[in-house]
Amino acid sequence: MANNMGARIKVLIVDDHPLFRGGLRQVIESAPKLELIGEAADGETAFKLIQEQKPDVAVLDVNLPGCSGLEVARKLQGKKNATRLIILTMHKEEELFNRALDFGVAGFVLKENAVEDILDAITTVARGEHYLSPTVSGFLINRRTRAANLFAQKPGLDDLTKAERRILKLIAEKKTSREIAAELFISPRTVEAHRANISEKLDLHGSHSLLQFVMEHRSVL
Repeated sequence: MANNMGARIKVLIVDDHPLFRGGLRQVIESAPKLELIGEAADGETAFKLIQEQKPDVAVLDVNLPGCSGLEVARKLQGKKNATRLIILTMHKEEELFNRALDFGVAGFVLKENAVEDILDAITTVARGEHYLSPTVSGFLINRRTRAANLFAQKPGLDDLTKAERRILKLIAEKKTSREIAAELFISPRTVEAHRANISEKLDLHGSHSLLQFVMEHRSVL
């Protein structure tokens, strides 16, 4: 949910390096439209604070003790959570970028640019948009190109129902039919029927062909 821009944007910062976290704190506290409501140094504490304090934006280092920033994002996916997430990373890795987007992350900022980019990133994601450090914007172009190519190869993707698309995403999270059924409050038999329909629409044959397809293309589905 986008922030009411008439109010100050409530921000949580999470990084296990005190000096870096202190630098972010100074930048955020210098911005009149932002309100720093908390800090954490590990993923478990971050996960707890996000649920308790419900910040508008949480800025998470990807490498955190115990539970990574990406793992926090993954765990929040199954919750009714309106907090927009920004991932901080030192790594210009496309796979990391794709996983972050898969887990619903709204911002992706390189730590080398964080002090310069973080205010723009926070205000951008708070109004419901996405923010990427300029140096990784090419990853998004690659992702969109792959998606366009896949939909051209598998036109049946356009024919999937909303329920089938949801099940496809849960398969991509490596969930079994029983786990999917429990999450969607339907029977395992209904999930299997959906899987069969999806496979037919995508012209996939064989007991593991759907799973293989989803795992191969999950970053663009």
